[in-house]
Amino acid sequence: MAFRVMERSDVISSPPVRPLRTAALTGATLVCFAANSLLCRAALRPNLLDAATFTSVRLASGATALALIVALRRRVRWPSRGPGSAIALFVYAAAFSLAYLRIGAGVGALLLFGAVQVTMLGWSVVRGARPGAMQWFGVALALAGLVFLALPGASAPPLVGAVLMLGAGSAWGAYSLRGRSERDPLAANAYNFVWAVPLALVLNVALVRHLALTGRGVVLAVASGALASAGGYSLWYEVVPVLGATRAAAVQLAVPVLAGLGATAFLGEHLTARIAASGAAIIAGIALTLRRR
Repeated sequence: MAFRVMERSDVISSPPVRPLRTAALTGATLVCFAANSLLCRAALRPNLLDAATFTSVRLASGATALALIVALRRRVRWPSRGPGSAIALFVYAAAFSLAYLRIGAGVGALLLFGAVQVTMLGWSVVRGARPGAMQWFGVALALAGLVFLALPGASAPPLVGAVLMLGAGSAWGAYSLRGRSERDPLAANAYNFVWAVPLALVLNVALVRHLALTGRGVVLAVASGALASAGGYSLWYEVVPVLGATRAAAVQLAVPVLAGLGATAFLGEHLTARIAASGAAIIAGIALTLRRR
């Protein structure tokens, strides 16, 4: 999932609009983002792969695919920043995998998506943005949905898993904020993925006692890294300049919906009343924050 908001300079040089192509690429991108949750849960739930190994394989395969994509381009602008973005990427990927040991794909996508957007909006407020009354109401509604989802009860997700996924969302929000000013986002992602791999290997060593390894699990992790992550990012940076910042943020509302439907159809997860109500509040709240003042 890449939640980068494009700057004004990005939109000025937007390519010609081709509605059918844009719609197809946008749909494919959203499916890729939702697939990350499904692939991770499919690998971890039956213990086909442990969380640390899934993280390492996902990051390594994503780094390889992104590096190949970047190598096919004639002009590359490598980032000049330090390792901060790579660390944020690793924290997101590790917490994401560890959370999915405990919670379902649909619930995880809601928590992740809500945390990402709240983090990014919160940072914009700290930097001087002044949301209107309707946007503040949207923030409150989304936060209420997150709190209601995590409240103790029969259908609530485990607390540790929920906290880990919220942490993953905050880390991804920080990663997205750091990447907004990159002049070559694909190259920056490739660079960060490469430098996040050693951190993931350290996690593998630390959690070696939980090692689980199967061929099917590795295939799922590679699909998550090379297709859902690297492929999704590549498509996303094609469509965001056409969609613009507001519409790009708005279409991301479909990601947790797609993840929830996929989890019900392919993973046998059940859609409870609490998940449905919380999801509606989170998505509606975030939609309100995207409204112009």
